[in-house]
Amino acid sequence: MSVKKIVLGVSRDIPFSKLILSQCNVRRVMAGVSIADLAEDIAHRGLLQSLNVRPVLDAGGQETGMFEVPAGGRRYRALELLVKQKRFVKSAPVPCLVKSATDAVSAEEDSLAENVQRAPLHPLDQFRAFQALRVKGLGDDEIAARFFISPTIVRQRLKLAAVSPRLLEVFAQDEMSLEQLMAFAITNDHAHQEQVWESLVNAYNQEPYFIRRQLTEGAVRASDKRAQFVGVDTYEAAGGTVTRDLFEEDDGGWLQDPVLLDRLVTEKLRCEALKLSEEGWKWINVAADFPYGHTAGLRRVAGEITPLTDEEQTACDALRTEYERLEEEYAEAEDLPEAVDQRLAELETALAAFEDRPAIFDAHEVARAGTFVSIDAEGELHIERGFVRREDEPQMERVPNEASTDGIDHSSAGAVITVGTPEVADAPDEEGSVRPLSDRLVMELTVHRTLALRDALGGAPDIAEIAVLHALSLDVFYRMSTSDTCLGIVATSTRFDAQAPGLNLCASAKSIGERHDAWRKRLPKNSGDLWDSLTALGLDDRAALLAHCASLTVNIVKQSSGHRSNALAHGEVLARSVGLDMVAAGWKPTIDNYLGRVPKTRILDAVREAKGEASVQLIDHLKKPEMATEAERLLDGTGWVPEPLRNAEPHGGDAERDCANEALPAFLADDTAIHVSAEALEPIAIAAE
Repeated sequence: MSVKKIVLGVSRDIPFSKLILSQCNVRRVMAGVSIADLAEDIAHRGLLQSLNVRPVLDAGGQETGMFEVPAGGRRYRALELLVKQKRFVKSAPVPCLVKSATDAVSAEEDSLAENVQRAPLHPLDQFRAFQALRVKGLGDDEIAARFFISPTIVRQRLKLAAVSPRLLEVFAQDEMSLEQLMAFAITNDHAHQEQVWESLVNAYNQEPYFIRRQLTEGAVRASDKRAQFVGVDTYEAAGGTVTRDLFEEDDGGWLQDPVLLDRLVTEKLRCEALKLSEEGWKWINVAADFPYGHTAGLRRVAGEITPLTDEEQTACDALRTEYERLEEEYAEAEDLPEAVDQRLAELETALAAFEDRPAIFDAHEVARAGTFVSIDAEGELHIERGFVRREDEPQMERVPNEASTDGIDHSSAGAVITVGTPEVADAPDEEGSVRPLSDRLVMELTVHRTLALRDALGGAPDIAEIAVLHALSLDVFYRMSTSDTCLGIVATSTRFDAQAPGLNLCASAKSIGERHDAWRKRLPKNSGDLWDSLTALGLDDRAALLAHCASLTVNIVKQSSGHRSNALAHGEVLARSVGLDMVAAGWKPTIDNYLGRVPKTRILDAVREAKGEASVQLIDHLKKPEMATEAERLLDGTGWVPEPLRNAEPHGGDAERDCANEALPAFLADDTAIHVSAEALEPIAIAAE
């Protein structure tokens, strides 16, 4: 049997004026490259594909000389646009593939086949094609213009083409998603890319975010305060490299050389310290960050703020007037105009400069005092002037040539660099065992809780007043029971031996610091004037100050000795009274503060308690570091906290409250026992005056 030979359609050049768009074209929804962009592409490189046309017949079945276009409608529209723009002559010939009007295959079928049977270009082929154009000398902008895309997209495609050839082959075999390939493009180190892929190929978690995390492990974000302080440009000029992510917001990228960054930070801080040494300070401590409470036990020297000149005061008043006018004018606006918002920011900066003027210190005090130089959370230089150590007070004689054992480098003149002490790691736990939390970890966690309770009590004047009254009553009436309170009512603020991670920057510490600074500014600089100042305060202000002072004495830190059990029990009562909530206080489990410090069993227990057994099964096969990383992500936002940070449930209900009342003198336990009239109080007030 003979095989029927295939006969292809005839190719002809037909004037554009003889072509009309067929109603048999199945494309109704416009998608993909716009008609305008397609017209520009045809103008640049010509028509790459012929139009599929059929003769138009009249009522008698005779050809009219016109041709309809069932396949190639978008090309027809693009040519039509070029004719309207007078860039293409209407009578110019157009390459066409002509089929018979009576062909057995319908026009609708041709239109559908042309769109359905075309194979889309694999993304890798596009990446490599852009790379080939780059090799031929085309720039990113020129490539973008020719294909009607942004230069950013071109750079992204070229970045993907530069990934390890081995991983590109994996991508070509559809064994890696485009999102995963984009994550690998964060670094140019092919060996590192391949190493990470090998570690993940059989792992459960192959998410792009996890790949990025693995590739940037050990690097420092450009948003880190150290990088902001030094400047990324300075870091790069010193030979440092920065990895940037072209596919996701990366806050400026990652600095790959932390050692170089720390050296640059230290050098810049030393330079600032040398400038400060000209002011005559006895010592200057320099560090990127100081632990919370580093000024405890030091006397703060009071300096006189430099007064504004008449000219400066006039300028300051003008700025404040403008600021208040703009705030009032746009008080009801939901969104501020960009120009107004920018102006308000400029005014705030200018007013802050007037308010934060340098203080003038007594020369004798400067000679015995020192300064701390560090970096604040925004990456700006932070200087704390005027702190006197106890041994430098006038009445104290220093021991000459005493050996330094304080862990500080005293070698550089005018600047003292604080040297950190490495933390001793906890002993490893046996796999699957659940032992009690280490004493040090419990102590660190309860340091956080102590700080949060101080902040909460400082915002609850009524409870603070009761707490102080309770502690005073124990001291006056039950001298052997002073350990039954967690308040050190002699106003001794306990320093924390354990510098828990993030303590200095946590929300509670910042809130306490802001409250303390506000009161320090309101109170007189001369302690001899303090009594009159406190007497002049209103009742609400006095109660608020009392709450703040009382809050600074709170100590519910648990230590291995366990000799403060009664004080800790009172701390639980106090925590319930102020409604202490460690989640609201800003604490959440991280690798540094908990998950990296406990065995895998406790990590799984935490995830099970917060998210359920299904989430546990997602991570129970991982190694400890990966498990801790995933647990941090899973626990984020759940409100889970470990046992030492939870409020203990009260025991005994009303009975406990009755016992609490019995522990106090009768006149404190019974609210109705004593009723004092205003007339009875008046003589006492006069006597106090």
